[in-house]
Amino acid sequence: AYEYMTRTNAYETITNDHCPLTDIVNAVNGLLDSLVKQKGLTIRQANKLRPNLNRLELAHFHGLPKTHKDGTPLRPIIASINAPTTLISKFLNNLLAPIYLQVARETTFINDIDTVRKLEKYVSHRYLTSTTQFITADVKDLYTMIPRDGAIAALIRFLEKYSYHGKIGTLSIDHIVRMARLILDTNYFAYEKTYYRQKRGGAMGSAFTQVLANIYMLEWEQDLIRYQTQHHEIYGRYIDDIFMTTNQTTNEIINELNIAAQKDINIQIEYKISISVDFLDVTITNENGHLRTSIYHKPTAEPYILPFTSDHPRHIHRNIPYAALLRAVRLCSHVDDFHMERIRIDMSLLLNHYPPKFITKHIDRFFRLNNVISILKRVDQQQVYEELHKKLLEQLTRREKTLKTMMQDSIKNPQVLQTKIWDRKVMYPRYQFDSGLTLNFRRSFHSWWLKHYVFPTSNVNNVRIRLVPKINRTLEHFFIRKKPPREMLTEKEPST
Repeated sequence: AYEYMTRTNAYETITNDHCPLTDIVNAVNGLLDSLVKQKGLTIRQANKLRPNLNRLELAHFHGLPKTHKDGTPLRPIIASINAPTTLISKFLNNLLAPIYLQVARETTFINDIDTVRKLEKYVSHRYLTSTTQFITADVKDLYTMIPRDGAIAALIRFLEKYSYHGKIGTLSIDHIVRMARLILDTNYFAYEKTYYRQKRGGAMGSAFTQVLANIYMLEWEQDLIRYQTQHHEIYGRYIDDIFMTTNQTTNEIINELNIAAQKDINIQIEYKISISVDFLDVTITNENGHLRTSIYHKPTAEPYILPFTSDHPRHIHRNIPYAALLRAVRLCSHVDDFHMERIRIDMSLLLNHYPPKFITKHIDRFFRLNNVISILKRVDQQQVYEELHKKLLEQLTRREKTLKTMMQDSIKNPQVLQTKIWDRKVMYPRYQFDSGLTLNFRRSFHSWWLKHYVFPTSNVNNVRIRLVPKINRTLEHFFIRKKPPREMLTEKEPST
């Protein structure tokens, strides 16, 4: 952690040992009061963004080792779930991310499935040739290295261009920028027994940091986007991972990449050019003019999934084989790669103590529901498999459906500013789940509900019950300590 802090020069020590928690809370409340007074937010909206004083604590730093990379570098995480600005950070992300996605949808990868879709569209237009190469590039320390003033300036230009009469919903550009500055300027955290302030970039772990980094990168990448568009090639980015196709010579595309690399001292890229690359969780290969995609497993990845013996409702275990096969069909373009992935799924399930009969039953269920049982019985079913692959690939994932809804009227009437209308015909009671006493609670509860509350003159005849299990804490919660002492995170000055 100290090596990362020194290398990036993005952090400074608070030398007076003063916990900044009270100062940040006062700044948050002051800004929200001002936005209410200026009619940017309603009182109700502002109150939803105020920190919960009962759970309030300062953010803290910990690092996650990137075991798949040489030297095992750290991914810095500023854990801020109960920090004073967290709700404002989520609010700004939900306000701006749908607009950003609308603007940059053609050059933004939502996930690996979206990447495969765009590649197959590229192939359908006959742009893939036997000499086509693929480029992957990684932006080094993106969240930490974006310049604070430069990022705010990029945000202002973005808002001036895409707002409606200088507003997003009821919020003016000035309102949004003030919230953004508050998040960046109050980025304090604790590590070991010391307080720190992040003086450049945004916190890894803050929702707003991602959309701010995306907006900053949007300006940086415009020259590459224009170059790729002129040559009918793909340019796409997933946060700090870039993917491109090219039919230019290697020297020509290296020249373009080097020009991009010198454009901004804060954006450092490391790139690879080949006919076979790994991007996100997909291996992408040009086999003499034919596209082949398959699931990429990092060399350090272990076959770990949710153990069958874990204390979770059984429907979660039932969904795991189906979800894994669905992902495999979407990402694997060839039936042979799919069968290899299916074997890997089988082995992972067995290693995690799933009963063989359970595995067989739920794998058969996938093929039966998709009317392709022949693929399971015979391995030479490439044509049948291709039809299944295309059909399932085109189906939107749950996240894509959510983003599509959020993008509707995202400038004049953003979803995050709308009052949520609760469906009175659905109830979501919560209950504490365990694999012993409450294993059959769902079934018993529904029987009890039907017996006592569903009858001809009942007011709740049309109410649907969806029980939500609360999962028990794992051993990690009790034995792994990532936080500094709680009193260090919650120290507040007495109010005057």
